[in-house]
Amino acid sequence: MPDQPPLFDDSPRISPDVVNDAVPVVAHAPIHDASGHRTRLRQRLLGGGAEALGDHEVIELLLMQAVPRRDMKPLARSLLQRFGSLAGVLQADPRTLSLHPGMGEATAAALRVVTVAATRMARQKVREAPVIASWQALIDYLTIDMAHLTVERVRVLYLNTRNMLILDDLVGEGSIDEAAIHPREVIRRALDLGAVALILVHNHPSGSPSPAAPTSRSPTASPRPGACSG
Repeated sequence: MPDQPPLFDDSPRISPDVVNDAVPVVAHAPIHDASGHRTRLRQRLLGGGAEALGDHEVIELLLMQAVPRRDMKPLARSLLQRFGSLAGVLQADPRTLSLHPGMGEATAAALRVVTVAATRMARQKVREAPVIASWQALIDYLTIDMAHLTVERVRVLYLNTRNMLILDDLVGEGSIDEAAIHPREVIRRALDLGAVALILVHNHPSGSPSPAAPTSRSPTASPRPGACSG
């Protein structure tokens, strides 16, 4: 089979300058890990516990996967300074990340994939047990996906007769303090899915970073039309 393209493009960039009209000049030569810094980071990650690496070292190690030929420590520290925390960096908008000085599409993808993986792991836990019996797992899942959003987002979790999750549906996204939804469409979707209950969730980007406490509602109820306010 032909070789698959790499997930991250770490190929060296070629300068337009040409030596002897034939040999292109590579813009940067490979930097060997002479000090053993990268090796030590990997060993600490694999051999230590959850706190083996500092936040900037976690970001640095992730960035190394996309750019193996550059010192990533200054970039990791600048990202932490801008976004405030490890969670803030990983939850940042991909476009905003890619436009940060020293970043690009490959490095933004290297960070974004962590949040994607964490969200899917948390969602799997929610799907494996009745929501009411695994409330903390639900809160963890929603926090990973919503805690650091800069706009209000409304989603509906549809449940079956065993209180198992049928569908997690994003129904509205708005401004920093408001997102409009259409209750009639929410109820119609619940009936189409055969859901017996639903949980309406929205976040508060204008205040607390935590998602609002989920509210369970029967799909046969008649909610008041309007918008969800933060």
